[in-house]
Amino acid sequence: MSAAHDPPPGRPKADQSPRGAATRAAAERGGERFTHDYLGYLLGQANHALFKDFDAQVREAGLGSLEWRVLAVLSGEPPMSVGRLAHEVLSQQPTVTKLLQRLVAQGWVALQDDPADQRRTLVAITPAGREKVQPLLRRARAHEAEVLGELSAAEVQRLKAQLRRLAQPR
Repeated sequence: MSAAHDPPPGRPKADQSPRGAATRAAAERGGERFTHDYLGYLLGQANHALFKDFDAQVREAGLGSLEWRVLAVLSGEPPMSVGRLAHEVLSQQPTVTKLLQRLVAQGWVALQDDPADQRRTLVAITPAGREKVQPLLRRARAHEAEVLGELSAAEVQRLKAQLRRLAQPR
């Protein structure tokens, strides 16, 4: 590249951005198995390690994974729309809508019209739903502490901050 096209001092060239540098470095390693350095795979493995044992506790409590996530999300939030809830629990709205009918029948959630928009339905956890999920929330925190036990508190905070940053909508 000629000097006339070089970026100002201190700024990386277009193909040398910090984000691109990490991607290039991973691609250049080549000799390693792809999955040893691919973030999506590593996150999936970490997710599996975190939930494989806890999922058994969820099932022992009589809940499926999606039911657990719905009750856990609603336990700390004001009533929310079905669409937002579906986003929060990483599922499709029709799937969540169908599940909500079962949770309403169990008495664990209640549906209400949104006072700001009568076309929308809000979902709220009931006292029975809160009673159902509270012991699992405590067990989830204890399980998380056990799984992350080899990391310092500062490392856990950094890890969670970075994951929140990656999870932000783009």
